[in-house]
Amino acid sequence: MLPTDRFVAETVLWVRYAETDAMRIVHHSQYLVYFEEARSEYMRQRGENYARFEEDGFNLAVTEAHVRYARPAVYGQQIRVRCWIAEVQSRGMRFGYQLTHADTGDVHATGETRHICVKRDGGVALIPPRWRDWASASTAPE
Repeated sequence: MLPTDRFVAETVLWVRYAETDAMRIVHHSQYLVYFEEARSEYMRQRGENYARFEEDGFNLAVTEAHVRYARPAVYGQQIRVRCWIAEVQSRGMRFGYQLTHADTGDVHATGETRHICVKRDGGVALIPPRWRDWASASTAPE
C-alpha cells in the first residue's frame, strides 16, 4: 500500500529482453535494479542528485533488501516503479517500493531497502544535517 503522508516518486520503465529469463519473465534479481533506478529518480524529482551526496564524501550502502513478488513482469511490458523514504535515522534510512504494470496497475512486487551512511573510507557516519533535513522533509505531509 502506498503511503499518503509523504512524497512518492514514480518512474515508468520498459522491461528489456536482457532482464528476462528463457520464459521472457523478469529475472528476480532485476527487481533490485528497478528499485535502484527508482531511488535515483526519487532524488531527481525531489531536486537532488545522488552524485552530490557522493561529492560530499558519503555513500548510502545497502545493508538489507527485501522483495515480495506478487506476479511476474514480462518482456516488452511497461512497469511503473514508485519509491518513497519510509524512515530516516541518524545514520541510515529505509526506502519503500511498489512495482506495478504501467497500464493495469496490477502489483508485480513490493519491497524495501535499508541503507547506512558511510564515509569514503568505509566507516559508518551520521547522515550530514543538510541531507538528513532533506530526507526528513519528504516524510512530512505535503
